[in-house]
Amino acid sequence: MSDPSPRTGAVSATAWGFLAPGLALISLSVLIPAAMALVMSFTQSGLDVSEPLRFVGLANIRRLLSDPMFFKVLGTTLLYLVGVVPPVVLGALALAVLVNRQLPGIHWFRAAFYTPVLVSIVVAAIAFRWLYAETGLINGWLSALFPEGFQPIGFLTNPLLALPSVMVVTLWKGLGYYMVIFLAGLQGISADLYEAAELDGSEGWRKHLDITLPLLRPYVTLVAVISAIAATKVFEEVYLMTQGGPADATKTLVYYVYDQAFAELEISYACTVGLALFVIVLLLSLVRFAFAGDKSFS
Repeated sequence: MSDPSPRTGAVSATAWGFLAPGLALISLSVLIPAAMALVMSFTQSGLDVSEPLRFVGLANIRRLLSDPMFFKVLGTTLLYLVGVVPPVVLGALALAVLVNRQLPGIHWFRAAFYTPVLVSIVVAAIAFRWLYAETGLINGWLSALFPEGFQPIGFLTNPLLALPSVMVVTLWKGLGYYMVIFLAGLQGISADLYEAAELDGSEGWRKHLDITLPLLRPYVTLVAVISAIAATKVFEEVYLMTQGGPADATKTLVYYVYDQAFAELEISYACTVGLALFVIVLLLSLVRFAFAGDKSFS
């Protein structure tokens, strides 16, 4: 085999030159901090950051496996995932089918459904916190509908209602984003397939079961995995609306990392919890890679 030509080497050097700034930025902001967190999960850090780290081996992992709060927040995180992912997939798919029509002004509906994605999560959380307040708009409407003996509902103060109430914010913010993914898949399906299905007697919603869902299976997998990873890493909604309360009912893994690192100053243990979170996200990512060979997805 002949040696690479000088032209090929020059092109490669140019490509790496353009990639270098991005790689340096990613290394400084992601790779190096991640490596440091991995190392710190096997050490014990003191309150004084100038003190050298003390290697403790698997002590933090043993502590993690015997920590009841960790398993509580892990269960809450998984519950959050289960409560968010199916509605996101079904809701976004339904919206995509709804707006994938050649109707006058349909682009306005697409823009309206996508608008929540553009709203800052801080603004959304504050707005929903006001809506959920005992003197807020939702309780005001309910009191107007049921004036006799109505007691304000503590959406964010009731341990049974707090987590579903926070889930609603995630759903409201995410439906439009995932709708666009499904819409891209729908517009890649030929109209001839639906016409052929109608000739075979498949009409109405039946044609979506026969044509749309099978052809969108890779997109469904993609949306399910992406939304599952996002739900696993939820933090802003919890921090801004409940701060893990009431009675730790909304404390998730990411919030537990934050709480251990900045409230309890247990930096090393927070890194260990973060390592567990990384493993969970990695497993979810592997699910996506398992379906990456699907030829129908492009």
